[in-house]
Amino acid sequence: MSLRFDAVNKLSGDAEHVSVNSSGKISAIFGENVFTLKTAREFLSNEAYKSLSSSIKDSKRIDRSVANQIATGMRAWAESKGVTHFTHWFQPLSGTTAEKHDSFFTLKSDGMPIEEFDSAALIQQEPDASSFPSGGLRATFEARGYTAWDPSSPAFIMEIGHGKTLCIPTIFVSYTGESLDYKAPLLKALEALNKSAVDVCNFFDKNISRVTATLGWEQEYFVIDEGLANARPDIILTGRTVFGASPAKGQQLEDHYFGSIPERVYAFMRDYEMEAYKLGIPLRARHNEVAPSQYECAPIFEDVNLAVDHNTLLMDILDRVARRHNLRVLMHEKPFAGINGSGKHNNWSMATDTGVNLLAPGKTPKTNLMFLTFFVNTIKAVHDYADVLRAAIASASNDHRLGANEAPPAILSVFIGDYLTNVLNDIETRVGEKFDEQDEAILKLDLHRSIPELMLDNTDRNRTSPFAFTGNKFEFRAVGSSANCANAMIALNTIMAETLKQFKKDVDALMDKGDKKEIAIMHIIQKYIAESKNILFEGDNYSQEWHHEAERRGLSNTPTTPLALDAMVSDKAKELFESNKVYTHSEIEARHEIELEKYIKKVQIEARVMGDLALNHIIPSVVKYQNVLIENIRGLKEAGLPESAYASQLEILKRISGHLQEVYTKVKDLIEHRKIANNMTDTRTKAIAYCSDVKEKFFDGIRYHADKLETLVNDDNWTLPKYRELLFLR
Repeated sequence: MSLRFDAVNKLSGDAEHVSVNSSGKISAIFGENVFTLKTAREFLSNEAYKSLSSSIKDSKRIDRSVANQIATGMRAWAESKGVTHFTHWFQPLSGTTAEKHDSFFTLKSDGMPIEEFDSAALIQQEPDASSFPSGGLRATFEARGYTAWDPSSPAFIMEIGHGKTLCIPTIFVSYTGESLDYKAPLLKALEALNKSAVDVCNFFDKNISRVTATLGWEQEYFVIDEGLANARPDIILTGRTVFGASPAKGQQLEDHYFGSIPERVYAFMRDYEMEAYKLGIPLRARHNEVAPSQYECAPIFEDVNLAVDHNTLLMDILDRVARRHNLRVLMHEKPFAGINGSGKHNNWSMATDTGVNLLAPGKTPKTNLMFLTFFVNTIKAVHDYADVLRAAIASASNDHRLGANEAPPAILSVFIGDYLTNVLNDIETRVGEKFDEQDEAILKLDLHRSIPELMLDNTDRNRTSPFAFTGNKFEFRAVGSSANCANAMIALNTIMAETLKQFKKDVDALMDKGDKKEIAIMHIIQKYIAESKNILFEGDNYSQEWHHEAERRGLSNTPTTPLALDAMVSDKAKELFESNKVYTHSEIEARHEIELEKYIKKVQIEARVMGDLALNHIIPSVVKYQNVLIENIRGLKEAGLPESAYASQLEILKRISGHLQEVYTKVKDLIEHRKIANNMTDTRTKAIAYCSDVKEKFFDGIRYHADKLETLVNDDNWTLPKYRELLFLR
């Protein structure tokens, strides 16, 4: 019996579910494994507590002498919960998280065993920098790199089995200071936004001294049985199915979306939620998504840095907990053809330290003008740097998703709804009008009446838009499900910082000429609306008409990653990131190189998997069935039956043979083109070759014939679990 049927039989006969130990209120366990300020108050001295609190709230540096007190208190808390080891938890450019565990245990000079954790261990560690992607910043013989504590993201205790480890979120930099992770540039981008946004906020309220970007991610994922996944080498090695004929039933009945959660999946959800709550991840929603076996979870909004850490941590929890339930979570953007892919919608906004959401309309003309300022500046930022945002969400896996099944296309556009479109059109048409008084500038536009305080239900949702305003935030829908949110957030917060910086300069210039502040602000808003209106689109982003219209408007459309990544190293991008002190020139070049290398390796792996499955699974299965047909036809002939008695089998045999020959020939050509691409030395040229001469030239063609064979070959002979089993067996 094949591995496929072993997996199916085990699944159908296995009724045992992993029990979930959860009871009482979520609030009773929320954050119990996190070193929060409330916990710190209990374990730290007044001096240490105030220093840590100031560092978190005001980004003030912690003195090393005080850090030693914090380390001692942190160890005491961790040991009280059974922790024996600690690690610096960081996010290298490999796309996963990294950790090296050290024990509190050490020996004194006289051999006496003790537990110890001091400021040096808390603040800084030294992992091997040469073993992580560096894009040329580090050579193999240059191994030194440093992780450095990020106090703004609290330490937490990770429980794996019976072991408990104190995890300290850190940045990761090279010996020469270049960032080798996602967190360091993200923190820089957030600080750049804070400075620019506070300057603009002070036009309206001098009491505002800090602006924090907020993020609420929506994580989509697939859940399938682990036994079935193990019987699919493509899922194990690439995270997706490179072959697979569509089943008779997919998502066309629309019966999975928001439907009843299967019991086995529900147990898994409750289990991972309990772990997430203990780690302070504020999950709020869970539900079935559109595609069969697809689900989603979403948290309450948090500071961007913390939200990114929590999402990265949750992806690890999802994978680990799923295996406890004999399930497999697929984070790939497009694990199954013909049905919806998965995204990670990034809901982004900005909040002041006075409690104001800058993308929420207010009650007064003054607060509405502040809302309009940040609203229009966001649109302007996306318009001016759409190619940079596109590069930030580019990956081999996301290329499979963009533009298909409710995923936005590669063309960046902004949806704001009819209501606000009319407001902006009204403002733009008044260009040239003279405003002499503050109230006249506002009241003439009726802004205090035309923009209600709550916008949540005044615009329909546009699920095809990559960047949509949804009431009091913008939803960046194009981010892929497997991505680190930091990439998109680094780009978005940096372009916003730059645009706000320019806005202040433009307003100040008019004020220097004698315009009153509110008049100057209105004129620059009008100018920005006129300059960026081409990025606004309210219709169907999937339609060919939009593609033609976008080209007419001069909007970029780069559907493949190797070319989309060019925007990372354009002069405009270098000036953007360097002037805002987010990336240095060498860091930008290194990240470009790393992303190209990732693309090459992922497409290379998929190509090799396709060849392996075709040659070692599909072709042998087909040949075995061909022999059955041949023997049957021969027997009918020898029995003296007329050709009409075996004509249908002969026709099936001819069709099978034709598809089989196509698979073999195309796989053979695929291997040769892969060899040609591998011999290229320039990384960009090699990535483009893998995209156009390997992936685009062969993947769909090989798959077409392989999937046809699946529908023609006897089910008993097919070794790979089919879509109907992967997606519908619970």
